[in-house]
Amino acid sequence: MKSATYVLLFFVLAALGLACSKSENPEDKPLIPNELSATPVSLSFTADGGTQNISITSNTAWTITSSEPWCTASRQSSHSNSTITISAKASYKESERSATITISGLDVDPVSISVSQDAFQPAIASYIEPDASGMESDAKTLAAKIHLGWNLVNTLEAIGGETAWGNPKTTNDLIAAVKASGFNAVRIPCSWDQYLIDQEDYRIKESWLQRVKEVVDYCVNNEMYAILNIHWDGGWLENNCTPAKQEELAAKQAIIWKQIAVYFRDYDEHLLFAGANEPNAEDQQQANVLKVYLQTFIDVVRGTGGRNAYRNLIVQAPYTNIDKSVSLQFMPTDQITNRLFAEVHYYSPYQFCLMDEDADWGKMFYFWGAPYHVADAPDRYPNWDCEENYLAAQFLKAKTKFVNVGIPVILGEFGAMQRHLGNQEWQQKHDESRAYFYETIARESKNKGIIPFCWDNSIFDRTNNMVRDSLSYKGLLKGAEEGNYPF
Repeated sequence: MKSATYVLLFFVLAALGLACSKSENPEDKPLIPNELSATPVSLSFTADGGTQNISITSNTAWTITSSEPWCTASRQSSHSNSTITISAKASYKESERSATITISGLDVDPVSISVSQDAFQPAIASYIEPDASGMESDAKTLAAKIHLGWNLVNTLEAIGGETAWGNPKTTNDLIAAVKASGFNAVRIPCSWDQYLIDQEDYRIKESWLQRVKEVVDYCVNNEMYAILNIHWDGGWLENNCTPAKQEELAAKQAIIWKQIAVYFRDYDEHLLFAGANEPNAEDQQQANVLKVYLQTFIDVVRGTGGRNAYRNLIVQAPYTNIDKSVSLQFMPTDQITNRLFAEVHYYSPYQFCLMDEDADWGKMFYFWGAPYHVADAPDRYPNWDCEENYLAAQFLKAKTKFVNVGIPVILGEFGAMQRHLGNQEWQQKHDESRAYFYETIARESKNKGIIPFCWDNSIFDRTNNMVRDSLSYKGLLKGAEEGNYPF
C-alpha cells in the first residue's frame, strides 16, 4: 500500500508543480482584449463657447485629436481611464459649425465624438430693408461736391497701432484744421487684420470699430466726405491676387467687410467705402482674381441693406496704375446703377515722387516741370517726357476709360517727397517745383473728372495742426480752384 501511495503522491505533486509553473509564465495567461470607449459621444455648445467633460474608459494607450482649431482637448494622450475637458472658443460665424474629436488607441476601433456649435446672433441685424434717405447723390453728383481731398496718412493703417509710424493720435482739432484749410474730404487708410480677435472667425475687436468710428465722426461732423478702406493691411489681400488664394481670401474679405458695412451702415452719403488700396495684379489672370475680390466687396456691402444699398463705392485698378486700368479688365458689376467710382494713384516719375537715394540705374530728381529745369543740374530733372504733357495724357486715359462712360475716378493718392538740399538755390527751385507738381495735378485731374486726394507726409504739421509746407499747400489750393469737373 505504501508504494501505491507514494506513486499517487508523486503524480499529485507533479501536477501541482506543472500548474505552478504555468501560473508563473505570463505568456500563458489568458489575453484581455484592448478596450476604448467614451461618453458622451456628442457635445453641443452655444455660440459663446465654453467647456464640457467626456469620460474615457481604456486599458490601452490612446491619443486624442480635433478636426477644428476652435475645439480643443485638455489632454492629448494617456494610457488609462481619464476625464477630458473639451473647450470650444466663442463663435462669430452666422451659421452653425461642427468638429469631430477622434480618440485613437492600439488594436481598437477609434472613437468619434461629434461637436456642434450654435450660430452667432449679432446684436445688429446683418440685413435691414434698403433706406435711400440721405443717399440722394449718385457718383457723379457726389464727385462734383468734393473740392479737394486729403489723406490721413500713416495713422489708422499703421502696423503696430495708430501712433506706431510717428504721427500723433488723430483728434477732431486736426480734422477741423484740415477743413478750415480748404479740404472737404478725407481718405482714411485703415488696417483691420491686426485688430482681429483671431484668424479663424475674422472678428474685428469692438474697441477698434469704435475708434475708427470716432475718426469717421470727426470728418462727418465737420461736414466733410470720408472714404474708409481696407488699406495694405499687411498685404494679406493685396499681395495675393492669385487663383490659389482666391477662395480663401474672398471668404475672409467677405466676413471683414460685412462687419464694417453693418457697423457703419447708418451714415449718409458723406461716407464712402473703398474695397482695397493698391492691389498687386500684374496680368489679366491676376486681374480676374482682383475682380472677384472687388465683386465680393460690392455684393457684401449691398447685401447689408439700409443706406448701404445706395452707398457710393470705390473699386481699385490693378496697382491703382492708370495704364493697367486701361489694359486690364477688372471692373465688377453693381446692382445699383451709377454708384461706383474707380480709383487710381499717381506717383510719376518715381525718381521725383518717391526715390529717396541715388541708385546705379539713376538719380533722384529734385525738379519737375518745364519752368524748373536747373541748367547746372541736368541729371536732377526728367530727361524724358514724364512731366506736364505726360501727366495730362495719363489723366486723359482715365477720363476716356471711366469718366466718359459715367464712372468718376478717385485719385486716391499723389505726392512728391520733400528733400533737404545743401544748395540754397536748388532748394528753392525744388520746393517751388513740388508746389507746381501739386498744382498741376489738382487742376488737370479735376478737368478730367478725377477727384484729387493728396498723400500728405509734409504739408500739415500734426503736432500743432498747422500748415508746414506753405508752398505745396498753396499750389494744391490754386490747382483745385482752377480745375473744373466736366460733370
